[in-house]
Amino acid sequence: MIRSSRRAMLAVTAAAAALMAAAGTARADDAAAAEAAQTSEVVVTAVRSTRSAVAMQAEEVQKILPGASPLKAIQTLPGVLYETADPWGNNEQNESLFVHGFSTQQLGYTMDGVPLGDQQYGNYNGLSPSRAVTSENVDRVILASGAGSLGVASTSNLGGAIETFSRDPSAQRVFNLRQTVGSYSTTRTFLRMDTGEFGDGDSGYLSFLHHDARAWDFDGHQKGNQVNAKYVHKDDRGKLTAYFNWNDKVEPNEDATAFGNQQSATSTYFPYTRPFLYPNLAACASTLTNGAPPAFQGNNFSNCFSAAQRTDLLGYVKYDYSFSSNLTWSNQAYYHYNYGRGIVAGPVNQAGLPTLFAAYFPQLVVGSPTSAATLANIVARFGGTGNEVRTTEYRINRGGLISTLNYQVGDHQIEAGVWWEHNEDAQHRAWYPFTAANNDLSPYDEPQGPAAFIQYYAQFFVNDVQLHLQDAWRIRPDLTLQFGFKSSLQNANGKFPINQVNLPTANPPTHFPSGRITSNKWFLPQIGVLWDATEHEQVFANVQKNMRQFIPYGAGSNFYGFSPWSLGSQAAFELFKSTVEPETSWTYEAGVRTQRQVDLGFLTGISGQASVYHVNFNNRLLNIAAFNFINPGAAVLANVGGVTTNGADIAATLQFGPHYRLYNAVSYNKSTYDSDYRTGSASNTITTVATGGKQVPLTPKWLNKTILSTSWGGFDAQISADYVGERYVTYLNDLSVKSTFLIGLQASYQFELDRSGWMKALQVSANITNLFDRKGVSTATVTGNSGGYTAFPLAPRQGFVTVSADF
Repeated sequence: MIRSSRRAMLAVTAAAAALMAAAGTARADDAAAAEAAQTSEVVVTAVRSTRSAVAMQAEEVQKILPGASPLKAIQTLPGVLYETADPWGNNEQNESLFVHGFSTQQLGYTMDGVPLGDQQYGNYNGLSPSRAVTSENVDRVILASGAGSLGVASTSNLGGAIETFSRDPSAQRVFNLRQTVGSYSTTRTFLRMDTGEFGDGDSGYLSFLHHDARAWDFDGHQKGNQVNAKYVHKDDRGKLTAYFNWNDKVEPNEDATAFGNQQSATSTYFPYTRPFLYPNLAACASTLTNGAPPAFQGNNFSNCFSAAQRTDLLGYVKYDYSFSSNLTWSNQAYYHYNYGRGIVAGPVNQAGLPTLFAAYFPQLVVGSPTSAATLANIVARFGGTGNEVRTTEYRINRGGLISTLNYQVGDHQIEAGVWWEHNEDAQHRAWYPFTAANNDLSPYDEPQGPAAFIQYYAQFFVNDVQLHLQDAWRIRPDLTLQFGFKSSLQNANGKFPINQVNLPTANPPTHFPSGRITSNKWFLPQIGVLWDATEHEQVFANVQKNMRQFIPYGAGSNFYGFSPWSLGSQAAFELFKSTVEPETSWTYEAGVRTQRQVDLGFLTGISGQASVYHVNFNNRLLNIAAFNFINPGAAVLANVGGVTTNGADIAATLQFGPHYRLYNAVSYNKSTYDSDYRTGSASNTITTVATGGKQVPLTPKWLNKTILSTSWGGFDAQISADYVGERYVTYLNDLSVKSTFLIGLQASYQFELDRSGWMKALQVSANITNLFDRKGVSTATVTGNSGGYTAFPLAPRQGFVTVSADF
């Protein structure tokens, strides 16, 4: 089983320290990113690249809201839809991210080059950027919205990449203190000590974060602690960097509200929120009848509590070595260990649980699994309150190496690189009685007593290798041609030391498969061009092929999902191996960037980027019911066609003298399914689902972001607006959620201080989110072809004040 202990944690820490002994990737885009980082007076900076890429600097990230996650911050960038039910973007259960029609799990993510996995909830190969680096230590975030660089370490970047970079230590010795307080008992305390330069080119910092905020609609606290440490040594030959991160947090969760056919046919109860009942333990029991929630609530009942508990250790060592001015070699070794769980306390008589429990406790069955006598026995077996506690336990144990060689020869900048990762991840689901003896009366604690039973225990061993080779050929001083390819190779082996138990009457029974899948794409090409059309304008174009590797377990807080190992039989797994191809995409993009000073009355400067794109997404994976198979109607995972996407982004920052700036980004996206698909049934009848020509659900056609800002000496303020167009929430587009338009305010004042005194700097800032307290849908979930969906609400108006001081 997956268990945590102080001894295990110390062992992992030692292992991390032992592994951090080599160094990381330095791609050509890093230099472009550094160039972008030097420009801080614009809201968004276009990165010099053959791809559509924009960068967001640390100052702008913190203006969104002090402590905002990197993914929350990029919601102001063109083509990005980011939704979550908390103002910082920390809650991962109800997080939703789309870029040019691609969802969260179809993008690539890194932090300082270290792969962060595909960001699915219950992740198997990474962690969120905010768990990898404290927001206050983020230097910049780069979004490649069409296709990520060839060297991005990711197995999921079908539709682009999001690269987060941590700040380097300050050259001056300084102690920074930041304190945020605000709505719903929020307190966020950040401390950082920079050593300044010492020794012979050495510097470092150590930071600590404590965050605690009550949920806005129930009495649960999103809280946690985080430590970052970074060391840098520079000399004539190169740069050595060592980084360490420890994060421990708990996120209480609520369930999405079910609409349409996702709600019981006899219920008309559609609450705006579905808060859990904790800490009212009496209500957790008194609202249930024989383990069932009130009938009028249908599927929109309230659980006693639920939460995500996550602990991460992440570290890397990176060395950038210069053999000469023309030849550099960058090496990086990293290690990540995660132990966490999703914990839910809820009624024993819902979602088919009596049938599951009957399979493990046949002695409790009197007549049928749902008879009154059986339910009374089940209630007693799980502690007598009518509730059970289930945990989905996660473990990630991965390490890897990244090596990149850059060679400048004549007009050619040649880059070759390799990324290798070995990951041993595991997941199991345990069920516990709801008793104080088991420490099951809190969403913040780990169950201590023995489990009633283990439903399944899955182990996966995954090896990923990614190779890339590219050449940036400067044909003439104003024209660069970049071309290359990457190879994505994966060998994944899954097994189940504990498999699910079924009732004798189950037809077909669920028996998770074991086996190995090798998925190799040796040639994923890329070609791009960058033309300096004028001193101020650049024209770029890029064509690139990408793929997404198969995943051990799918999105969600359990094992089920778009994964071959989630299929209910060995036969379905073997069918998958012989017939299914990984998802791939061809991305075509072109655009122009500009940055110039002008003399047009009030307008004194303009910078921005306009781009168009076309994407052919192939081999889309979907769970369907089998036909012409040994078990008609059984769940299988199949390729069901493709998606064609066409779109455009226009983003610009207008400068009006020294005091005013206006940023606006307009995005259009049309993503439609190429064809219908077929699904089966238990009677082996075949149904055609008419998805051809339908808009991909959850992807709005129109997005608009606006930021109007002003600065006068130490005073700075901005008003931001975010428009999200109508979103379909079914595959057949018969239901949709309305557009939303949210406005936020930010203001800060930097006091002028004598830097020779004990306090070097002092800043006070205030933020208001959702200024007009709008209601609507934030994250929605597609649950079927038509007729229903689930959704989370928009967070209400909230206010925060932050004081930051340097000593």
